Amino acid sequence: MNRITVDPKQMNGVPCIRGLRIPVATVVAMVAEGMTPDEILRSFPDLEAEDVHASLLYAAEAVRERELPLRHAS
Repeated sequence: MNRITVDPKQMNGVPCIRGLRIPVATVVAMVAEGMTPDEILRSFPDLEAEDVHASLLYAAEAVRERELPLRHAS
């Protein structure tokens, strides 16, 4: 089952999880802020643990597909 969906009629085509109005970017940001998968699942009861994992895999693939500018540490 593909957990990441893109529908131009829903949230302007932003990648979401299983057709829900929960963007992948929201879940990835929550992980980046230090939330655990259990905390994310409590915040979004419609999500499943596999959704968090699929969001991270999707984000990793999206970054792999293009170059992002990096700032060098001073």
